[in-house]
Amino acid sequence: MDSDELLRQARMSREQAYVPYSHFPVGAAVLTESGAIYGGCNIENASFGLTNCAERTAIYKAVADGHTRFKALAVIADTPDVCAPCGACRQVISEFAIPYIILANMEGRVATYTAEELLPLSFTAKDIKQNKQ
Repeated sequence: MDSDELLRQARMSREQAYVPYSHFPVGAAVLTESGAIYGGCNIENASFGLTNCAERTAIYKAVADGHTRFKALAVIADTPDVCAPCGACRQVISEFAIPYIILANMEGRVATYTAEELLPLSFTAKDIKQNKQ
């Protein structure tokens, strides 16, 4: 699987976005360690706090199917530069230690980052104290 194919899947997922308020469709596709691809789009809600981003939709769909190890994630939107994930999505990307994040726009601009580059000093399971009784 190359980044072009993952971006193609993200672009296709973008077409399914439910964005009646922002009119800003975003698509994502995540590649699992086993080679499966899960697409996701942003899904808005009139109660804006309940909106879900494309990145989290793709990752959560994969997790719901039993995948927790990933090779890459692609994100695409119609932005002047590459479409960067929000803070919540960066935290979810960090949680699953996705090694390659491919960011793109509809004009063909592409950049690749690591989870650490997107969210340095992320909050992880190591930060949670375990209570032992």
